[in-house]
Amino acid sequence: MKEKFLYLIIIALLPLVSCQEEVFLELKENPSTVVIEAIWTDVSGLNQVSVSRSKGYYDSEQAEIVTDAEVYILNQNTGEKFNFQYLPQAQTYLPINNRVARPGNSYQLNVIYDTCHYQSVGITLHPPRLDSIAVDFREERPFREEGYYLTIYGDIPFTSDNNYRIRIVRNDTLLNRRNDYFLFDDEFGTEILNRGFELNGYAFKKNDRVRLELYRLNRDAFDYLNELVGLLFNDGGLFSPPPQNPTSNIKVISGGGDVLGYFMTSTVVNASLTIDED
Repeated sequence: MKEKFLYLIIIALLPLVSCQEEVFLELKENPSTVVIEAIWTDVSGLNQVSVSRSKGYYDSEQAEIVTDAEVYILNQNTGEKFNFQYLPQAQTYLPINNRVARPGNSYQLNVIYDTCHYQSVGITLHPPRLDSIAVDFREERPFREEGYYLTIYGDIPFTSDNNYRIRIVRNDTLLNRRNDYFLFDDEFGTEILNRGFELNGYAFKKNDRVRLELYRLNRDAFDYLNELVGLLFNDGGLFSPPPQNPTSNIKVISGGGDVLGYFMTSTVVNASLTIDED
């Protein structure tokens, strides 16, 4: 009797298994749009502006890179102008003479391309304090890989504009997958670094070289990255919202049309270490 019962259950499940079908959403196709991604910090090696044109959601071709735009940043406190030049090897625009941002100053990004003028403004906020990094070896457990885990300690002395991102570089490779966006604010207070902020999900190995970069962001850039992470985790399933571009903090000043992307200016706190048994 028991065997017959199991047999009936299997037969009942077969139609459910065989009726799966891959579905492609019919998305609204907009004209190709200019995409700007700009980073302006107090570290010269990080500063760059990339300009390209968007492509369709299902388009597998590489994005078209714009090489003939006029790109510059204005210091709204001093009036200084920092020109950028396109470098084919890097496929991006880099500041001439390695100019950098200064904490406390307001900067205006300007990109002029094909009769259109795009602009964004941000303040380079003063950085928090990073005191130390604790390294702990942990054995393998369910949902946790064996390896060395990092916890960072420091202090956030600010009462506002507490929007942060941590980037991780391992053995000279930037970790840039959807799980690699460490974003946090002061929703649960500003003592997160005092208590210790653990980088969950990262098991490092012996002799790994690790560099941490801590950014303090303007809220509009922070919101853009949050929306970007939501888009990266959108699996297109039945209960997922239709994919849409993150809200840009760049405006069209003249020429009409739309623009995508974001402008981020920030101070950067760097910390480096090599994992060893001691």
